Amino acid sequence: QVRLVESGGGSVQAGGSLTLSCVSSGRTVSSSAWGWFRRAPGKEEAFGAEVVAAINMDGSKTYYPSYVKGRFTISRDNAKNTLYLQMNALKPEDTAVYYCASLVDYDFLRADNWGQGTQVTVSS
Repeated sequence: QVRLVESGGGSVQAGGSLTLSCVSSGRTVSSSAWGWFRRAPGKEEAFGAEVVAAINMDGSKTYYPSYVKGRFTISRDNAKNTLYLQMNALKPEDTAVYYCASLVDYDFLRADNWGQGTQVTVSS
């Protein structure tokens, strides 16, 4: 059974930085593609979470949507079995609960296992 545990969330001022971590148990990070997603406050769960970063299985490809490109960086440490999301130049609109997820399909960003989420709050 795959278990993902995120940490590193918190409250920062606009322009600040945070690094999120996601420790995986039950699946090695090198054996899957991975993604970071977020759900902003007030967004209905039925609409799903929006992706903020993804990395393919061998780590050779990454994907960032336009609204975070140049500010967020996804990485992983195979030895620690941990996925990271470095977030710089944070904006109030980045406020959300952030989730890591293993991806069954990198190209279509389809996830199969999710963490419990970690709250990120950015104040202006």
